[in-house]
Parts: sequence; C-alpha cells; structure tokens
Amino acid sequence: MTRSGTLALGGIVGLSGVIALPLLGAGAGIDVGTVALRSLPVPAGFPVDQFLAHWWVFPASILFSMVALASGVSGALFFSPFFMLLVGLSPSQAIGAGLLTEVFGMGNGLLNYVRQQTVDYATAKWLLLGAVPAVVVGAFAAHVVPTTLLTIAFGAGLLLLGAFLVYYDPPEECVPGECEGEFLKRKNAGRGTTTIETTDGETYTYDTCWRLPGLSLATAGGFITGLISAGLPEITTTQLIVRCRLPPRVAIATSVFVLAVAAIAGAAVHALAATPVWYVVAWSIPGVLIGGTIGTRVGKYVPSEIMEPALGVVFAIVGVIVLASEVLA
Repeated sequence: MTRSGTLALGGIVGLSGVIALPLLGAGAGIDVGTVALRSLPVPAGFPVDQFLAHWWVFPASILFSMVALASGVSGALFFSPFFMLLVGLSPSQAIGAGLLTEVFGMGNGLLNYVRQQTVDYATAKWLLLGAVPAVVVGAFAAHVVPTTLLTIAFGAGLLLLGAFLVYYDPPEECVPGECEGEFLKRKNAGRGTTTIETTDGETYTYDTCWRLPGLSLATAGGFITGLISAGLPEITTTQLIVRCRLPPRVAIATSVFVLAVAAIAGAAVHALAATPVWYVVAWSIPGVLIGGTIGTRVGKYVPSEIMEPALGVVFAIVGVIVLASEVLA
C-alpha cells in the first residue's frame, strides 16, 4: 500500500470511534457520518456505505480482544466465527480477516514480552522453521479447498481446540517437564542449558530440549492456523512447558512471538489470495487495539483456571453450530 493509501486508511480508522457515536443514535446520524466520511480522502473504491453499516463490529472487537488478552486465548478463535456467523463473510474471507485482525491485536502483548526479554529466541527460531512454511501452505489451502470442506474443517477445528482448552491445564498451572516421558528425557539430556534474564530481575535457567518435537508441533499448529486462523499458540504453549521444560512465562512469550511472525505471513497470503474485507477490518483493527490495551491490564485479575475451560466450552459449542449450519443447509 502506498504512503497516501496508508494515511487515508489511517484517517478512516482514526475516525471510527467518532463515527460510531452518531450511528448509535437516530437514523439521521448515519447521514452525518456518511457526509463526514465522504469528505475525507478515502481510497478509491472503498465501500463507504458497507463500512458504516458494520459499525457494530467495533464494540464487538473491543469486547473480544479484552477477553482474549485477559485469558491468553488466541483472538482469532473469537473473530473468525464471528465474521462468518454474524457478519456473513465466506469461510475464507472470515479466516483471512480474523488472522489480519489478530496481527494487530497481539501487538501490545508481544511488545511487552520483547521489552521484558522473556522470549527464548533460540527455541523460537526452530519453531518458526516449521510454523512459517506451514501457515503459508494452510493459508493457500483455505482458498483452494471447497467452501463446504473448509467450513467443516473450521467447525471441527473449533470443536477440537475447545476440547483442548478444557482438557489441558492453563500454561501457568503446568509443571515444566511433567509429560516428558522416558524417551524425551533421553533425547533432551546433554543438550546444555538455556538462560533467560528478564528486565524485571527474574532469571530462568533450564535444560535445552530436543528441537524436533517443538518443530513438529509448530508445523502442525502453523498449518491449522493458516487454514482456520487459530491453533498455533493453543497447541505449542502447553507442550513447550510439559514436554520441552520451558518455564511457563518463557513458553507463553515465545509462543506469542512465533505466532506474531507466522500470523503476518498467513495474513499476507490471505491478502494476496483475495481482497481483504476492508469495510470489516477497518472497524475490527482499532477495536482490538483498544480492547487489547484494556485486556493486558485486567488479565492478571482473571482466574485462568476458570476462564480457559469456560471459553473451551464456548468454542466447542460454536464449532458444533458451524458444523450443523453446513450439514443441515
């Protein structure tokens, strides 16, 4: 996008909150908002009327990103089914819009982790070797697979990820190496140690693990993320702790870093394969920026041992609804 196009889109995003107010009021407010928006140098072909009609995506995005950041769950688990079931986008459009929204939504959390120096970059490098190519393949597959199969895969993915959140303990509750097993213990032995020194004075020293399990998990999670826009952090974070011995704080930060890079690659593929639904993401992106800021502040007060299983049940139910809507259609 050119600099002028970026500035124009930025102007639209910046006015989202202002325009939303008259939209919430009388019908005349829509005329005022339309006139105000049309007076701006919007990109040629931008669907102004559709944009204004979807103002309600903005408050919904604030709410979803607050819950996602507060609970540590991938925001795309909220946005993709929301875009598909309520906004009415096609599965490939919803997945692409969800992944693009998540790229912006994770910015606050990622920046904090980088500043705190809690990312294990050596492990992240190996995870990215599997995650980035896999997410690209998954994103391309989302635009090649027939819509019916993609919808079924999306619903099944939500159902499985919901079950995963219910079955596994939250990352903060996991004990490093508790599911390592004798085979991994032998493979992990003698590979040296890794030390992470954070800016707040914490020092984490742990045995460096065998890279292949993490690489395999990241590859599987990357493909699923490219295909249905979620799955990489849910799959990798807990397993990095229980099988690769990473401390929970380091595992979470490393997974977020890997997801951020992989999500950018996946979002780029979705954007190239199909025109992004700008009239939706122009509302969702500023929404997640606001909601993410609030979510990171209230997250420490949220009991993850209750929130994550509860969200797992919700996602499983949504997965069933998606599957039923396709099967019964």
